[in-house]
Parts: sequence; structure tokens; C-alpha cells
Amino acid sequence: MVTVIKIGGNIIDNPTELEQFLTDFSKIEGYKVLVHGGGKSATKMAESIGLVPQMIEGRRITDAPMLDVVVMIYAGQINKHIVAQLQSKDNNAIGFSGADGNLIQSVKRNHPTIDYGFVGDVKQVNTKLLATLLENGIIPVFCAITHDKNGQLLNTNADTIASELAIALSEVFDVTLTYCFEKQGVLKDSEDDSSVITAINEQLYHTLKAEKVIHSGMIPKLDNCFNSLSRGVQKIKIGHHKMLQNPDVLHTTITL
Repeated sequence: MVTVIKIGGNIIDNPTELEQFLTDFSKIEGYKVLVHGGGKSATKMAESIGLVPQMIEGRRITDAPMLDVVVMIYAGQINKHIVAQLQSKDNNAIGFSGADGNLIQSVKRNHPTIDYGFVGDVKQVNTKLLATLLENGIIPVFCAITHDKNGQLLNTNADTIASELAIALSEVFDVTLTYCFEKQGVLKDSEDDSSVITAINEQLYHTLKAEKVIHSGMIPKLDNCFNSLSRGVQKIKIGHHKMLQNPDVLHTTITL
């Protein structure tokens, strides 16, 4: 059994929440993989040096100067901080980008109308090496940076990385994919934290999307969920990290 967990930027941006999450994560038994994005740190760093971040449909436009910033923040500051905290909790974590060990190879996104810049779409995962790491007691911590095997680093959606890692590992293990963020799950009303939709299947998803109940950054997240389920991942949950140690905590379960 492997647990793949992706944490949202709002957890990363809140030191108290991050500490509580990592404590919960450290107690998970069995093989586990952590994937993180970057929160607001990359945006703040970019703005401090005069760069103006651009987002389209919840995805960052990454030109060459912005790529330097996200590599520095995601693969450096945030990744190593998380690894150090996990080591303090006796979790033998190692931080990775997709380039390390050629663990995640991507291709630069080719969109008919939008130039996303140095943004990667995952092409393949080195499942054999990843499984070897897990079987040898390593807890991989992935940042949202991959590469194209031709020397180019690529900014890659962290939800997608978590999804593709879960799909690849499902060839070898039973896999649960969990998206942890500051809310208790997918909400009917973004202003009401108690309006959790406890179960979403594909049919309901399309209905909620058409009704604009689900929108913006939640759309690529749920698209990744349904793609993962259709390709072998056994279970997907979305919600607050408290559900990691207490299954009775309100959260959203995604099914086909």
C-alpha cells in the first residue's frame, strides 16, 4: 500500500498548519510519497525582483526569469525545509525534483493558443527507481519541477505530479491519492466551510462544473482525480489534513 499526498500552497504558507500537517503525515504507516507546490513564496519573490506573475485557468505562465524563481523556491527553500522537518520527526525523507534520478520526465507544453512558457506536462515516471526508494525506507518529497531529459527544467502542476506518481505506482502497489489543503473538502459554497460535498462521481462533477459550483483551480485538480481513477488508482480523497489521522473528519471522496 502506498499513500501519495499532495499539500496545497495555503498549508505551505502557514508555518503552524505545515507543522501540524507534517506531524500527521509522519505518523502514516507504510510507504508514502509527498508532493508540494509553492504557495505564495514564489509570487512574493518574483514581485520583489520586479517580475509580474501571470496565471491562466489556475496555471502559472512561466517565462525564463520566472522559472529561475520557481526552481529556487520550490526545489530549494520549500523542499529542503519540509525534508528537514520530516527528518526531525524520524521520517527518512529525501527531496526530489523530476530531474533527480530521471524520476519524472516531462515535455514542454504545446498549446494551440496559449504560450505557457517553460511549463511541463508529465510524459513518464521512473516507477522502478521510485519503488526501489520506497522499498528501501525512503520517503520521497517531490517539488513541482520536472525536466525534459534535454537539460531543460520545467514548472509542472503539483496536482498533476501527484496524480502521475499515483498512477505509475498503481502498477506495482495499491495506491491512495490524497489532496490536503486548508478546506475540509470540495465545497458547494466557497464562503461556507461546512458545505462539503462528501462524494463526487464523474457525472456529478460535470453537473457542478456546468453550474459553476466547481470552478477555477479546482477544475484541474478534479480532472487529475478522474484521470487517476481511470488509470488504476484505488482511492482519492480531498480535504483537511486532519483526515489523515481521523477518517471520521468530513472530507470529499472522488469516485468514477
